[in-house]
Amino acid sequence: MFKQMESNHTQRLQLFCDPDSGLKAIIAIHSTLKGPAIGGCRFISYKNEEDAITDALRLAKGMSYKAALAGLPHGGAKAVIIRPEGDFNRSSLMQEFGKCVESLGGDYITAMDSGTQVSDMDQISKHTRFVTCTSAIGDPSPYTAQGVFEGIKASVKFKLRKESLSGIHISIQGLGHVGFEVARLLHNAGAKLTVADINPDPIKLCQSQFNARSVNPEDIYSVDADVFCPCGLGAIINDDTVAKLQVSIIAGSANNQLAEDRHGDQLAEKGILYAPDFLINSGGLIFVASRYAGLSQQAIKSKVHHIGSALHQLYQESITSGSGVHRVANRQAESILAAAEKINSAA
Repeated sequence: MFKQMESNHTQRLQLFCDPDSGLKAIIAIHSTLKGPAIGGCRFISYKNEEDAITDALRLAKGMSYKAALAGLPHGGAKAVIIRPEGDFNRSSLMQEFGKCVESLGGDYITAMDSGTQVSDMDQISKHTRFVTCTSAIGDPSPYTAQGVFEGIKASVKFKLRKESLSGIHISIQGLGHVGFEVARLLHNAGAKLTVADINPDPIKLCQSQFNARSVNPEDIYSVDADVFCPCGLGAIINDDTVAKLQVSIIAGSANNQLAEDRHGDQLAEKGILYAPDFLINSGGLIFVASRYAGLSQQAIKSKVHHIGSALHQLYQESITSGSGVHRVANRQAESILAAAEKINSAA
C-alpha cells in the first residue's frame, strides 16, 4: 500500500470496517493542498481488497487533477465501499459510512459515484455534513454528461474540422446514468450511434429512442467510427484494445481510461485525439463542488460549458509542445498542485 501511495503521491489512505453493517470502506485522500478533498463514493463488488485499494488510489489522484484543471478550491479523494455478498441493510451501511466521513473532520467531502445514488447520500448525511448529492442538491450525472457532450463537440471541431455533430458516428461504451444521457444529447445533435452495455435494458431504449445500433461489449473497441466514447469503468485503453481502435477521437466520461500513460503515447502515434478523462468528465465534480458551496445553477452551467474551450486550448498546447495531450494535461494539473504546495509552505 505504501508503494502505491508513494507512486500516486497520495497523502492519506483510510480503511474502515464495521462487521455489524457489513461495511468495508476505503477512503483515499490524494491532496488537500487547494482545500478539502472532494470525490465520489463507489459502491461495487471487487475480486479482492487489493483491487479496491488500487481503484481508490488511482481515482483519488484523478480527482485532484480534475479539481485543479476545473479551478475548484478542492483537492481530490475517492471512497470505495466493497459491496457485501449476500443480504445487508443498505441504509445502515451508508449511515455507518457517514460516521467514517465525519471522523475525518472535513478533510473529505463525499458524493455519488458508480453504484451509489441520491438516497444513499441522504442516509450518509444523517451522520455527517461533509456530503453532497443529497436530495436537496441533486444528481450530478446530467452535468457530467453535458460536459462530455461539450468535449465531444470541441474534439470533433478540432480533429475533424466539423462544426456540427450531424452524421458523426460515435460508439458509446456503457449506458449508465451518464452514458445514456450522453447518448440522448448526441442523438438530439444528429449523431449516428453504436452502443454497448452488459445490461440489455438501456440497449433496447437506445435502439428504440435513438435509432442506435448495438454490438457485443467485447466488440465495441473495433467499431469503425469517428469517436469512441467510453462511459463505463477505467483502464479500457490498454495493450489489448489500442490495436483494435478504428476511431479518430476518444472522448468519454469513464475515469482513468488509460491503463498506463504509455497507452496515451500509443494513441498519439496512431493519430487518435484523446480527451483526458479528468477534464472532459469534470462536469459532475463542478456540479457537486459548486452546489456544496452554494453557487447558482446558472454559474454551474457556465462552468460546465467551458469544458469544451478548455479542451481546445489543451489540444493547441499539445501541438505547440509536441507532447501527447494526456501528458500536457498531467503537467498542467501537477503545476497547479505544486503552486498550491508552495503557498501552503510559505504560510
